Amino acid sequence: MNLSNLKPAKGSVKKGKRLGRGQGSGRGGTSTKGHKGHQSRSGYKSKPGFEGGQMPLQRRLPKFGFNNLSRVEYKAINLSTLQTLAEERKLSNIDIDTLVEAGLISSKDRIKILGNGKLTLKLDVKAHAFSKSAVSAIESLQGSAIKI
Repeated sequence: MNLSNLKPAKGSVKKGKRLGRGQGSGRGGTSTKGHKGHQSRSGYKSKPGFEGGQMPLQRRLPKFGFNNLSRVEYKAINLSTLQTLAEERKLSNIDIDTLVEAGLISSKDRIKILGNGKLTLKLDVKAHAFSKSAVSAIESLQGSAIKI
C-alpha cells in the first residue's frame, strides 16, 4: 500500500445533487427553490435572527436591567485564605504580588479582604478594600490593613 492507491471507504463519499440541469433530471426549472420569493433569488442570505417575517425572539422578549458603568468589581479573599497562605510561605506581609504568585488572583484584579475565618498571625495586608470585620480582626493582632 502507498499514497497512489489510497481511497475512501466504499459508500462514505456521496455525490452532491446536480441542480438545474433540465426537466429530465427531475431537478430542473426552479432547481428545488420553489417559486418566487427572497429565497429563490441569487445571492440570498438571511440575517441572523430573521424568522421569515415573524416577530423575532429578540424583539418579542422584554428589555430589563442595566449595566452600571461606575461599578467596581472586587475579587473576594477571606482571612482564612490569608492565614493558610501565610503559614505555608512563612509570610508577615501580604500584598497583591504575593497573591498573584500564589495563583489566587490575576494582576489586574482588585482585591477586597473579607472577615470570614480565623486569623492567628500578625499580618500587614495591602489591598484595594477591606470589610469592617476583616480590619478589626487584623488590627486586633497588632497587624495593619493598608488600602492601596
